[in-house]
Amino acid sequence: MDVLKTIQSLREELNFHNHQYYVLDAPTISDFEFDLKLKQLQDLESQHPEYFDENSPTQRVGGAITKNFQTVQHEYRMYSLDNSYSKDDLKDWEARIQKVLGNVDLAYTCELKYDGASISITYENGKLKRAVTRGDGFQGDDVTTNIKTIKSVPLKLKGDDFPEKFDIRGEIILPLSGFEKMNQELIEIGETPYSNPRNTASGSLKLQDSAEVAKRPLDCLLYFLIGNNLPFNTQFDGLSHARSWGFKVPQQTKLAQNLEDVFAFIDYWDVHRHDLPYETDGVVIKVNSFQHQDELGYTAKSPRWAIAYKFKSEQVSTRINSIDYQVGRTGSITPVANLEPVQLAGTIVKRASLHNADQIEKLDIRLGDVVYVEKGGEIIPKIIGVDLFQRNSEASPIHYITHCPECMTELIRHEGEANHYCPNYYGCPPQIIGRVQHYITRKAMDIEGLGGETVALLYQNGLVHSYADLYDLKVEQLLPLDRMAQKSAENLVNGVQKSKEVPFDRVLYALGIRYVGETVAKKLAKHYKNIEALSKASLTDLILVDEIGEKIAQSVLEFFENNDNKLLINRLKNYGVQLELIEIFNPNATDKLVGKTFVVSGVFSIFSRDELKKSIEDNGGKVGSSISAKTDYVIAGDNMGPAKLEKANQLNIPIITEQEYQNMIDEN
Repeated sequence: MDVLKTIQSLREELNFHNHQYYVLDAPTISDFEFDLKLKQLQDLESQHPEYFDENSPTQRVGGAITKNFQTVQHEYRMYSLDNSYSKDDLKDWEARIQKVLGNVDLAYTCELKYDGASISITYENGKLKRAVTRGDGFQGDDVTTNIKTIKSVPLKLKGDDFPEKFDIRGEIILPLSGFEKMNQELIEIGETPYSNPRNTASGSLKLQDSAEVAKRPLDCLLYFLIGNNLPFNTQFDGLSHARSWGFKVPQQTKLAQNLEDVFAFIDYWDVHRHDLPYETDGVVIKVNSFQHQDELGYTAKSPRWAIAYKFKSEQVSTRINSIDYQVGRTGSITPVANLEPVQLAGTIVKRASLHNADQIEKLDIRLGDVVYVEKGGEIIPKIIGVDLFQRNSEASPIHYITHCPECMTELIRHEGEANHYCPNYYGCPPQIIGRVQHYITRKAMDIEGLGGETVALLYQNGLVHSYADLYDLKVEQLLPLDRMAQKSAENLVNGVQKSKEVPFDRVLYALGIRYVGETVAKKLAKHYKNIEALSKASLTDLILVDEIGEKIAQSVLEFFENNDNKLLINRLKNYGVQLELIEIFNPNATDKLVGKTFVVSGVFSIFSRDELKKSIEDNGGKVGSSISAKTDYVIAGDNMGPAKLEKANQLNIPIITEQEYQNMIDEN
């Protein structure tokens, strides 16, 4: 037989057996037989390197070394999910959905919420192209080499009805049996065991040696597809197609016809989740219809058409030994309880947040108390109550501190706010360090080679007292620092210089203006175009900007009125940091729709929904998420949401077709 045909035949056969074993859990040959065929293929590929294929089953064993994981922009943003903790929360969620859609019949896809590391995998022409971690949702790390070692991830898809290109999202998990085996091996050689399966799975993706990743019993559970021209119209059908293409999509998924079906699914898995071979901490409920999903859209952080129901958190009791007070970058004081170590939801808990003085008073917490601790959303430990029967009769109430634990400045408390603050904004060390640490984060300036610990080290050695000082750093200044070699010093300085390319909206977020998060920074940058115009804006001007309230506006004013901040901005400008919006030339851009707000609803044939929204913005218009008195036009496609139709008619807002919109922008 022809060598190439033999190689291709072996690859197909091994891919089939991999799928039978790792996805379907229904092996048809023994491990010994599989290993013999794999060895035969390895030998043939070694003898004929001209037939190399990066997606061959032989490439799953790893061996490639990745020193630095490349940062990759997600083609489709990876959103986070809103959480719910009761059935009433889900009823409220459905009510919000029906308000937008207009009391339509809704079906839901119910899926278990897997406790792992999120991943987005791109396939082109049926072959695995790239795998990227979630990162900050906008960009993540390319971990393709490591993902290829996970045998439940298909390197080549089955069938021929898949799109030319699409992304599939899921979780990389570590089954409990594999986690226990790994820990037992560590214990036997006297090493410290891993704390929990989720963190171990996440850490495995960033191992530099893919051969080490291949040794770990990682699994991949997939649950969402995204791309153009997908051959299905619902979430549930999408999962069925994914299974047929070879993906490991858990069978526990259910199509619910109403909320009662959803509640039944939740009740069943709240009890039976402990029988599963991997950790799960809740249920994800998604509106099944893609058309309805498009109608509902997204908030700044989450899809409106999906929500996570979190199972009731595990609780344990332990004793409070002492309380520390932490100072944040904005001066906010957070009391933290130091606890006797206790096992909780797979991790050892030693500390728990007490939030603020009101919470301490409400719970009547005292030193030495035995308290009940749970993980809020099963992530951050929090104290929820006190075991009064075990209280020492001599225990006295806790007196909240009156002065900053770091700089001894007297604390203040703004009217209507729960937290105490240290007002020594420019002289309190944790605030100075915190602002610089915020400045360098990935969502802000994303300075490679510089981490939070290094920032603290730079401050302690007198090299940095503000984020502007970063641009004065020299390699020779860094070399004497602890754990700072020539290469790492050069990377740090180069990373700082490269941050001058970061666009204005991210720089604005990086400045750390109170209440100015990513979304607000983008809106301010888009409206004012440069730091000069923003710094001169009045309170009234700021409030008139879309979604900017008085509290944010006042904070922006206070920032630019401060002389220290004025000096910082001037220094950044002199260093070449981007303090104005660089408009990318768009030959199709016009100002025909300036001052007009459009709401898009339905399914379209000339444009996709995203193309239509982009066209509106390219022509100077604004896209609204919901119909209001400020809406000028509703562009209606097929199956327009009845609630939007009713609202538009009530407000006498013109409803136009996409062809009428096209005519509008084609007019001179």
